[in-house]
Amino acid sequence: MAGRPGPPRLGPLLLLSLWGSSAPAPLLRRLAEHIERFQEGSGPGLGFGPNALVPPKQGWLEQPLDPFNTSDQRSFLQRYWVNDQHWASRHGPVFLHLGGEGSLRPGSVTRGHPAALAPAWGALVIGLEHRFYGLSIPAGGLDVAQLRFLSSRHALADVASARLALGRLFNVSSSSPWICFGGSYAGSLAAWARLKFPHLIFASVASSAPVRAVLDFSEYNEVVSRSLTSAAVGGSPEVVMHSLGQRCLSFSRAETVAQLKVTESQVSGVGDRQWLYQTCTEFGFYVTCEDPSCPFSRVPALPSQLELCQQVFGLSTSSVAQAVTQTNSYYGGQTPGATQVLFINGDTDPWHALSVTQASGQSVSALLIPGASHCMDMAPERPSDSPSLRRGRQSISQQLQTWLGPAQRSQARGGD
Repeated sequence: MAGRPGPPRLGPLLLLSLWGSSAPAPLLRRLAEHIERFQEGSGPGLGFGPNALVPPKQGWLEQPLDPFNTSDQRSFLQRYWVNDQHWASRHGPVFLHLGGEGSLRPGSVTRGHPAALAPAWGALVIGLEHRFYGLSIPAGGLDVAQLRFLSSRHALADVASARLALGRLFNVSSSSPWICFGGSYAGSLAAWARLKFPHLIFASVASSAPVRAVLDFSEYNEVVSRSLTSAAVGGSPEVVMHSLGQRCLSFSRAETVAQLKVTESQVSGVGDRQWLYQTCTEFGFYVTCEDPSCPFSRVPALPSQLELCQQVFGLSTSSVAQAVTQTNSYYGGQTPGATQVLFINGDTDPWHALSVTQASGQSVSALLIPGASHCMDMAPERPSDSPSLRRGRQSISQQLQTWLGPAQRSQARGGD
């Protein structure tokens, strides 16, 4: 990426409102993937040594398609990545980077939080791709009958199963602490993994994690409007589009629906049909701009967005609303009740409105970084990083010390 313009300071998900939330999902996915590639391939990294370019190992786990039905013997292969170059001993911690709504690349274990923190702790770093995304797509396509096995609950069952299987495979000590890392939806999964499996997951670092599901996410544009008044943000869509190497594209509603109805598996990072299904059956997250204070286009309205659930999957508006309510009931919304979770957000990121931004007692920590956008703390360190972002990363390291220091001392006293 040398010689190319730097990434837009707005962040990939802040861009959505700049050309309207009616933009087709494929374009948004490409923008997000472009930013991800930049994050993986730029900057000096975070504390990497001369062996930073050693490629990680790719592996596969056989996972049950339906972990909640023991009589169903169907399975699929779930991809994972391993970086063991900093692993000091089998008693060291394991940093588990969870994948989200897209393909998980090898950079998940060589760049960003887990890899940057691994040398100091002698940690094993593992990246786990989310079921139904990337190359971890079960056989049988993406029709509704198959997609009923796609949910955050299924993904968390995979995390628990992978935690046990990978521990055996790599001969990890039973006393080694496992810490989950994730950003955006995967950040929510990281927090929920600690919530639902505290006996397996020691702690979690959840970046830009929207833990509260919401049908009408009008707050998104409220944050965008406020953020655009900051001198630290700035820029226009046409500047942004040029820096990403993208041309302006025009998609009709009919073309979008037709693309989302395709049920054949695609061996790529595109997971638009799958993610739409998850929004229709769990999260909502539909960005609207109907309030008079919204500075952008007033379309599409919420009914127009909900109509996609009906057109593509045959799901009614009432069922989507009920699913959002059930999700918040199951996970606790913005008061999940998990212990030893660090929530990290940027105040210019619209998704922080659905995350946890205030600490809860001594067990749940929250860090709100001024001027930071979506998952910015997860990007490799760069000379242009703001002082607040640098302090934020230091706080993450300090939180890890708070968690792992006592555990490490206890392990040293008691052995395996």
